[in-house]
This record gives sequence, C-alpha cells and structure tokens, in this order.
Amino acid sequence: MKQQEALVVDQLTVNYDKTPVLWDISLAVPCGKIIGIIGPNGAGKSTFIKAVLGLVDSMSGKVEFFGQPLKEVRRRVAYVPQRESVDWDFPINVGDLVLMGRYGSLGLFRNPRKADITAVDHYLELVGMTAYKDRQISQLSGGQQQRAFIARALVQDADIYFMDEPFSGVDMATESTIMQILQELKHKGKTIFVVHHDLNTVENYFDWLIMLNMRLVAFGCVTKVYNADTLNMTYGKSHALFSEAIKLSQAKTLGTRSDF
Repeated sequence: MKQQEALVVDQLTVNYDKTPVLWDISLAVPCGKIIGIIGPNGAGKSTFIKAVLGLVDSMSGKVEFFGQPLKEVRRRVAYVPQRESVDWDFPINVGDLVLMGRYGSLGLFRNPRKADITAVDHYLELVGMTAYKDRQISQLSGGQQQRAFIARALVQDADIYFMDEPFSGVDMATESTIMQILQELKHKGKTIFVVHHDLNTVENYFDWLIMLNMRLVAFGCVTKVYNADTLNMTYGKSHALFSEAIKLSQAKTLGTRSDF
C-alpha cells in the first residue's frame, strides 16, 4: 500500500518584482520524515516555505497537503518563521505567545480551556521554558526565543511543521533539544521541514533533502542525493561552503545509515 504524501508541489514558480526566485519546483514528500531544505543564500529556501503556505504569491503551480488544498487542512500545518522576522518588542509574555498556537481551534475571542492551558504548560516544559512562562518575550535570549516559538508550533498538535532556520543563533544545547523534539515528532508520524545551513549535520539530522538553487537541484533520501555532484550543482565550486561539503561527502562512512 502506497504511503500517503504529506506534501505535493507541482510546477511551483515564484517571482519577486519580475525576478524569478523559484522556478518550476515539483516534488512529493511522504509522511513521517524530517526533510532538510538546503542551498546557498538567495536560493529560495524561505520563499519555498512561504509559497507552499500561501504567505507569498506564486506565478504558477499547485500545492496540496494530504491531497487537499491548504485551506482545507490549515489546522494540520504549523509554521516557525525566522526569528528575525518577529517583532520581539511586542508586549506579550511567553505563556501567552505559546497559547496563540491554540487560536486555530479556540478562536480569538474565547477564553482558553483547561486543556489549552495544560497543553501550553506541557510544551513549555518540553522545550525547557517553564521558568520563563511569565517573562516578556523582549527579555529572552535568542535561544529562548527559538524555544518559545517552537513551543507555540508544537501546541497546535499539527501533522506538518515548517521551520525556517530553527537552529540559527542558538547554542548547541538548544540545538540538541530541538533536534530531539523533531525526532519525537517524526516517531509520532509527523512530517517536519527544516531550512538548514550547517552541512556538517545534514546526514545526522535529516531523512530526506530538498536541495535548492532557484531550481530544484535534487530531492529524495539523504543517502541517495547528498553527494559531491549535487553539492557542486547546488553551491558551485566557488561557494565558501563547498570545499567543506566535498570533504564531508568524501568522508562518509559506508553502512552508517539505512535507506528510508
């Protein structure tokens, strides 16, 4: 029996001011995977996420989640944007920020139920932020901000998560905590997309890869698509990361991963 596809993108093209940012992207992603989205700066990684979520307009293309348009399954999809895109001076505390993740089922003008408060407390504890529940978000460090935003996404109890650079500006302890949470979500059958920059951790973190440079360079299981040729096509030989990426690719140890 064929596994259900969490996301299908067909011939997606996005322009900004008549300049192509993404061109003719087509792919189908099965459920229950952690998918890395990699590529050089300006490759369209964040734009890809925003386009499939309808946050930016596309010139052409079709996007479906679980075989349906986004509007039919919006509550099953959660999004963690880049921290830099958030107004962290907004006067709200951590607990209320996380509670915002329940608004899809709660409604803006209804009081939170006991189950909503319990969920907020649970996910704050999961990301190690219980002690900061009453703290204003402007008083958080970068890593704490990221943990709070991930808790807000988790409290939605979605089936698909899109995370735009969740490891940016966080320490290794926070990165390890986030990655453990993503693995637990995967084991529950959730699908997680992660925009990522650190090529050193690609093979350890992800099951599948989307390799972008305006076009789709490669897509599929990490063990099949992450190699010197695809890295060359994605980053180019002059890219600062490329030489390191080649070393990583050539140093791969056979038999350390199984195909997904």
